[in-house]
Amino acid sequence: MKNKALSMIGLCAKARRLVSGEYAVDKSIKTGTAYLVIVAGDASDNTKKSFGDSCKYYNTPIVIFGTKEELGKALGKEFRASIAITDENFAKGIMDKINDTHKKEVS
Repeated sequence: MKNKALSMIGLCAKARRLVSGEYAVDKSIKTGTAYLVIVAGDASDNTKKSFGDSCKYYNTPIVIFGTKEELGKALGKEFRASIAITDENFAKGIMDKINDTHKKEVS
């Protein structure tokens, strides 16, 4: 199920409906264009806290998902610690896939 979420992130990247990298994601949160922020589970604690605080302040959904390598591979790049989905429908779809993944892991 994790692959479905990563595949959807890849589709989102091909459609140019996401931004990646710390500066671009932070800018997207602050301008209100981010509908979902995804931070890699193996990102630094400082990165997680920084984006967590920013997302809380700007009322943007955030989720810890995958690894830097997995996120980067989904985007066709090397490593990515953070991405912001800038399309509402993609954000909902990706969040559904991530929630399905977590439900399967718990079961």
